[in-house]
Amino acid sequence: MLADLDATLEALLKRELPAAVVAGTAISFEPPDADFTTSGVTLPAIDLFLYDVRENAALRSNEWALEKPTNGAPVRHPPPTRVDCSYLVTAWASGQGPTPARDEHRLLAEVLKVLVRVPFVPESLLVGELNGQQPPLPMVRLSPEPLRNPAELWQALDGKPKAALSLTVTAGVPSGLAVDAGPLVKERVVELHQATRQPED
Repeated sequence: MLADLDATLEALLKRELPAAVVAGTAISFEPPDADFTTSGVTLPAIDLFLYDVRENAALRSNEWALEKPTNGAPVRHPPPTRVDCSYLVTAWASGQGPTPARDEHRLLAEVLKVLVRVPFVPESLLVGELNGQQPPLPMVRLSPEPLRNPAELWQALDGKPKAALSLTVTAGVPSGLAVDAGPLVKERVVELHQATRQPED
């Protein structure tokens, strides 16, 4: 599912970013560490690093879905687990211009416009296991809270701190479990019985 999410986000950015940005900018999912510029990624680049995955308890559901195949017995599926996938989005300039920091900020600004404009990934862009999810997920949004300790994250990555966006995508993870639902109820029978009146004393 995570690889499908990466592919979906890449398709979203390529569709929504200006054509000039798409033509001259690579999209990467590599760690933004000290080795990023030597990892084979062509610069300039927009990098989406998946740094956190956790369940979204507010979207937890107990409603099972009933599947009625054309041939065979009906089965029930548990609801998918909704998970928040958090990406650290950074921009990397080519290093050839006189103001690389400003070049990176311009790239980040273009990504920011996409995130503000597109709260849901269009269904036509969903890849693999993300296809057909109900409710219509994934949701794409800027994280409502900043990283608790960005310095620790950059230290763990052994990288130099950069301007970054924190992007959260909520998607469903199906369990793959199927339980026999038993025979379908095709008709309802209601029996009425006349009450026997008891004799009065």
